[in-house]
Amino acid sequence: MGTSSSRQLCVIGAAQHTVRDGEAPEPLVSWAQRAREAAALAGSPDILADIESLQVVYCQSWPYDDPVGRLASLIGAQPRHRVYSGIGGTTPQQLVNSTAEAMLRGDLDLALICSAEALATVRKAKKEGARLPWQYRKSTPFPWDPPHASEANHSVFQAWETFPLWDTARRAHRGASLSADAAEAAAVMAAMTRVAAGNPHAWRPDVLSAAEVGTVTDANRYVGWPYTKREVAVMDVDMSAALLLATRAKADSLGVPEDRRIYLSGWAYAEDPATVAERDDLSKSVAMAVTGRQALASAGLTLSDITTFDLYSCFPSSVRLACDALGLALDDERGTTITGGLPYAGGPASGYVTHAIASAYDLLGGDAGHALVTGVGMHLAKHVAAVWSSVPLGEPELADPAELQATVEANQPRHRVHAEFSGAATVLAYTVAHGRDGGAEQGLVVLDTPDGRALARVKDPALLADAESRELVGQSVVVTTDGTCNEARW
Repeated sequence: MGTSSSRQLCVIGAAQHTVRDGEAPEPLVSWAQRAREAAALAGSPDILADIESLQVVYCQSWPYDDPVGRLASLIGAQPRHRVYSGIGGTTPQQLVNSTAEAMLRGDLDLALICSAEALATVRKAKKEGARLPWQYRKSTPFPWDPPHASEANHSVFQAWETFPLWDTARRAHRGASLSADAAEAAAVMAAMTRVAAGNPHAWRPDVLSAAEVGTVTDANRYVGWPYTKREVAVMDVDMSAALLLATRAKADSLGVPEDRRIYLSGWAYAEDPATVAERDDLSKSVAMAVTGRQALASAGLTLSDITTFDLYSCFPSSVRLACDALGLALDDERGTTITGGLPYAGGPASGYVTHAIASAYDLLGGDAGHALVTGVGMHLAKHVAAVWSSVPLGEPELADPAELQATVEANQPRHRVHAEFSGAATVLAYTVAHGRDGGAEQGLVVLDTPDGRALARVKDPALLADAESRELVGQSVVVTTDGTCNEARW
């Protein structure tokens, strides 16, 4: 850890809000409201006019023609640096990280990051056939990268169908029974509900037992087996947040008290292969381990120094693989969340980590401690980790991003993935998609083939029932293809 830097990034104001009645204002209004609240918390309500950077997390609720420009006008700002982000669970922390780097270079002193979703209000309006009176709409292409042909051919687009894959691979690797593994997942997620119950901004502030989380009922059906509905992030929420960021010197000049600041002490970002079947070992994430270690190292801390964690929790696999990567026990007394997690506190599309940081601001302000916050993007491919501290630790010792990625690549061979495949293969990971009526609809398997990897669907009802009754990883299968979609049988 270097000497204390006057250019180290700190949060000097953080605001968040949740609307639970399906009558949220449009996102533009929420961005502005949270921005003003964050400025007020910093003790400088008029400071928004002075921000040099304005950044907005991509909003899925409403496509604005010029989201950043509209917000700048609404809050009376004229920032020279403007960003409207892409998508993914790592996005807010990545925006913060790039801002921190700009501050260390001397390019910025004051920045604002906002996020807001009103997906519950949009859903309610659609159900009622109502037209929302929101402004400045302009349809634009969704900012995503086209998937590998293997995933496109098999309609592998939804996270609830890919994240179970990692957990079934992990379960088999550990030799756990189906029942023991499901009980572990339910216990991990149920522990989060106790935190959500104490979070005034949580979407579902209810304490649930492990049995209530993991037991299948009419109200808690399987989504992507072995995950129940209560183990899955809830994205249709109305939640907004804002972070006011400053260099330490700027915070000093504004007279912001130390107990109204948290400092970014270390961070790292890396990626696992974007294509699901390309990854060598589906039971772990190499990039999670690399980013976690580097974020701690850049802060000059060890895992034992961290007082609280917020591990991205869209599904049980993202939490369990993160704990494995960090060497953190699943039942560590420090817990795994400070918000209550995405299935309970709420998972507002790409904006969740904004809320995690705002919660860290509320938790650490005035109390000595360090929070490790992580984010996960796309199909468990993008990974970010950051250490937030109640006091300045000094200028972070940053690693070259290219070197971090090279470390990931050196420890994770990539496999050739066939878009089309027929012949004998072996199951490496799998899940079963369930419909809204609770019934099993189709399976998805990741296969090891004689010369690479492949995906296939399972459609036979008897085979779907069999897959959910015993360990299918290691099962030999025969695959046929129609030239696009592969089907597995055994």
